Amino acid sequence: MAAALGQRTLRLLSAVPSWRSSLCRCGNTSLCHYLQSLWKLPLRAFNTDTRKIHTATARTLFRLRPLPILLATGGGYAGYRQYEKYRERELEKLGLEIPPKLAGHWEVALYKSVPTRLLSRAWGRLNQVELPHWLRRPVYSLYIWTFGVNMKEAAVEDLHHYRNLSEFFRRKLKPQARPVSGMHSVISPSDGKILNFGQVKNCEVEQVKGVTYSLESFLGPRTYMEDLPFPPASSRDSFRNQLVTREGNELYHCVIYLAPGDYHCFHSPTDWTVSHRRHFPGSLMSVNPGMARWIKELFCHNERVVLTGDWKHGFFSLTAVGATNVGSIRIYFDRDLHTNSPRYSKGSYNDFSFVTHANKEGVPMRKGEHLGEFNLGSTIVLIFEAPKDFNFRLKAGQKIRFGEALGSL
Repeated sequence: MAAALGQRTLRLLSAVPSWRSSLCRCGNTSLCHYLQSLWKLPLRAFNTDTRKIHTATARTLFRLRPLPILLATGGGYAGYRQYEKYRERELEKLGLEIPPKLAGHWEVALYKSVPTRLLSRAWGRLNQVELPHWLRRPVYSLYIWTFGVNMKEAAVEDLHHYRNLSEFFRRKLKPQARPVSGMHSVISPSDGKILNFGQVKNCEVEQVKGVTYSLESFLGPRTYMEDLPFPPASSRDSFRNQLVTREGNELYHCVIYLAPGDYHCFHSPTDWTVSHRRHFPGSLMSVNPGMARWIKELFCHNERVVLTGDWKHGFFSLTAVGATNVGSIRIYFDRDLHTNSPRYSKGSYNDFSFVTHANKEGVPMRKGEHLGEFNLGSTIVLIFEAPKDFNFRLKAGQKIRFGEALGSL
């Protein structure tokens, strides 16, 4: 068998020069050039059971080029994802409900392997670089045009006033630009887009319609109940029942996505007292609505700062979720908080209590008071206890501004 194969291979290789001359005479120059290059490949002899055969080295025939292959694969996958999104938009226009297509474990692991924390720290350093006076207007104007920023609302409209990108992102608004609604018990803490809202059921919260995350994974275990002014539930109760402290109340949630062009500060959504802060170091994946529909428990993977306390109806919490290039989350009254720091490892969390011997209550916040800021767009999640007759005054997907009503009794 091997001898027959060797004879056929030798006859094939010996016939190449005659094929090459015939094709060149017939005018098939491209195939002729290919055969000429093939004939010039280095040959290597190897032994069979009967005789020696000459063949081209596999390294020469199959010379892999990693960068083109990587670009082709990545480009093909990105194109496929864009086609899927286009198809979903077209079906939504027809009024058809599209079931979410969730990322697989390998896709999430691949995304989490990207050094987004390191890239976000580099982006933060770049934001602190002072721009030359002549460069400020074109750089900020490009950002304004790209993300639709309304500079007429800014307290300082002169673009030359902002020395770096960080100052521009954290610009303050004119006092009259965001009137705070006094008629409603809970207002929007920020500008943004409503991704989801409603009652919390079975300890699962919807980040967008049809895609949920675990309430306990998001807030973390209740190990700091002694900080709160109301008694803890028994260990036999579910996690949800540990949060609902008054009979007849329900647990509600609201998710607000801040786009890069939105106002980046967030405020107190109601009158409440902050008693505890929990910081989860984590990934910094994008939290835009498309990613929220694709990755289950996205908010549990990402770095976040959970503020918990109580308001007049019981438990209240506000969570600031980090995102790509948004590793910096600042809480104005918490100087000990340092987010996206290399000293913290993923999968851990650290607690800080604002209840001390000198301060038995915590940090009181008034509705509309400045609470914190992001360096770029991200997400705010409210989870709170309220009576059963609490009503949201929202629609999923609507744009909202700080100070406008979220809901009331």
